[in-house]
Amino acid sequence: MALIVDVFPARDDNFGYLVHDEATGRTAAIDAPEALAIRNALARRRWTLTDIFVTHHHIDHVEAIAELKAAFGAKVTGPAAEADKIDGLDALVGDGDKLALGESSFEVMATPGHTLGHIVFYNALGGHLFSADALFSLGVGRMFEGTPGPMWEGVKRLRQLPDTVLVYCGHEYTESNARFALAIDPDNLALKTRAETVKSLRAQGKPTIPFSLGEDKLANPFLRADAPELARHYGLEGADPAEVFAAIRKGKDTF
Repeated sequence: MALIVDVFPARDDNFGYLVHDEATGRTAAIDAPEALAIRNALARRRWTLTDIFVTHHHIDHVEAIAELKAAFGAKVTGPAAEADKIDGLDALVGDGDKLALGESSFEVMATPGHTLGHIVFYNALGGHLFSADALFSLGVGRMFEGTPGPMWEGVKRLRQLPDTVLVYCGHEYTESNARFALAIDPDNLALKTRAETVKSLRAQGKPTIPFSLGEDKLANPFLRADAPELARHYGLEGADPAEVFAAIRKGKDTF
């Protein structure tokens, strides 16, 4: 039986996700950005929350843990590397661990940079990647705690996943990400096409999530830091791609 993913808005620009294992009825929230939004999604689906899977310690991803844990008795699993920053964790996981939700399975992957202990959850059988703030549609999270080298390595690991993977990220930033990407990679036809699709979706009030990893590999400049044209844009021909990645991140920060 399948893993069902429910997508809903939370806070100002967060996405909330419920993942439901059909075989057993177990249901997990991916992060806990807002209790009311998660409660409403559960009620609409008539699901009961059994688990919370946490990606990193930022308040807009953990704020509702205490309320949801008290209300549902949910088991909270999160990054061992950030255990001292997240209250209410019941189980700790790290890179390479397997996480079960009933009959569904997730691989835990370390993606340091946005925060040092940031992790993502990859459901290979269903082709779902819950990337939180490690990978956005046409972007990546701001590098608050990490350094360019490890963050680039984490992004490359995500890039190695199959093109058919659907990515569920933490925020609706795609339109602004597209504007920046076009400014530094203006001749990228895949990017131009994607930007037009994004513009149309947002004009209709529709989300841009989930997105195809395969499409993002062609259009997201952060996934293309080893592309010669991006190195040339920053005058970094022949440089380590991590340096180009750092330049792209700095460029986005000040765009």
